[in-house]
Amino acid sequence: MKTKALYSGSFDPPTMGHMDIISRAAKLYDELVIGVIGNPSKKSMFTLEEREDMLRETLKDFDNVSVDHFSGLLADYVNSNGFNVVVRGLRSTTDFDYEIQMAHMNDRLFNDSVETVFLMTDPKYSYISSSVVKEVFTLGGDINGLVPDEILKRMIK
Repeated sequence: MKTKALYSGSFDPPTMGHMDIISRAAKLYDELVIGVIGNPSKKSMFTLEEREDMLRETLKDFDNVSVDHFSGLLADYVNSNGFNVVVRGLRSTTDFDYEIQMAHMNDRLFNDSVETVFLMTDPKYSYISSSVVKEVFTLGGDINGLVPDEILKRMIK
């Protein structure tokens, strides 16, 4: 059976922690879709289209990875697009507490053949979040190495 996995998030901006999870998940599944969540009520640094473009550029060397976007319920997107795995990244026990609650709720909403899989990020990225990266960047701090070089160039623009 072919495995089609989804790794979703706002990716505003994509960080090295995201890239760690993506590169590892791409090795585990036949197809990995990066689902950029569009949330109009959330103040973003980058538009949905910019985030998709950044991810496509950064992930162009991965043959089995594609980028898409969606809004609304994750379960609706998962069920209507034939995914059988949802990948979630974990940095800490705080992430786990939130993610396990969401996984249980989604389990009620997913088709029967969908599993949620948790991947722990590499410890060297465990303190990185898009929110922290944006805050440090907007206050003039150095975020070199916290985001891929392509992303940093776009942030500087």
